[in-house]
Amino acid sequence: MVEGEFDLIARYFNRVRSSRRDVELGIGDDCALLTVADKQMLAVSTDTLVSGVHFLPDIDPADLGYKSLAVNLSDLAAMGADPAWLSLAITLPKSNSQWLSAYSDSLFELLDYYGMQLVGGDTTRGPMSLTLTIHGLVPAGRALTRRGARIGDWIYVTGSLGDSAAGLAILQNTLHVEDEQARQGLIQRHLRPQPRILQGQALRDLASSAIDLSDGLISDLQHILKASECGARINLESIPQSDWLRSCVDEEQALRWALSGGEDYELCFTVPEINRGALELALGHLGADYTCIGQIGPSSEGLRFFRDNKATELNWKGYDHFSEQN
Repeated sequence: MVEGEFDLIARYFNRVRSSRRDVELGIGDDCALLTVADKQMLAVSTDTLVSGVHFLPDIDPADLGYKSLAVNLSDLAAMGADPAWLSLAITLPKSNSQWLSAYSDSLFELLDYYGMQLVGGDTTRGPMSLTLTIHGLVPAGRALTRRGARIGDWIYVTGSLGDSAAGLAILQNTLHVEDEQARQGLIQRHLRPQPRILQGQALRDLASSAIDLSDGLISDLQHILKASECGARINLESIPQSDWLRSCVDEEQALRWALSGGEDYELCFTVPEINRGALELALGHLGADYTCIGQIGPSSEGLRFFRDNKATELNWKGYDHFSEQN
């Protein structure tokens, strides 16, 4: 028997395992009713994921359940927000109980980990796509944004870059990796990125600007530069890359993926000189990996790259959904 829309919602998505006190009314009515505490600001982000564009059509639904939420959590991390609520609109070509069970189990596992609650959404029939709207809370006046970088600030990234692009290439059979540990590690970096929530929260009073790296460092850093009306100098030898990535491709390909591959979901942020010591303490306390890759400069200089202190021209760009080159 084919399940209807409300049967699907009741069976797979209406399960409150950790009800939040700020949810007055969740799934089951026309709207959710949510309470925002005094001196808190609401951070809201929406992402749409389309089969064949944002994920492979044959992706394991458990991996998709995790990743669809993780990439939204990354937006909250870039604002320094605490995760709170999620709404989900899901479009499926047909009802598939096995697929829905695996997807929803994985989604709720991550929701529970971050103390979040699914508070609403929609289901419909059509080509597969997912639209998630995530809500977070951040103390008033302390949110990270893209527009605060200033000349002289230092530029940092968390983690390593380029692994996700390599993992995708493996899944698409365009990259062969013999070492099984490296192969699986790179694939997992693509399928199950780690949202840097704690790092983002630690940066609230330290960073002057921040962004998550979804489309690649080159593309995403330019959003900070445009919003802050600044330029930047990036030292290519400082770009962090994993041993896995370096072991399976040449130096130039590793650098290209690190700069423009996208979907790493690390944080790129800027920090004034006066806060560098506090940054070391804050991120060191978390045991977080982070690397200084350059410095903010005047807008007239644009985004410049240097190798061994010599200016280097790069023609690589980040991902753009409407570019004919993608």
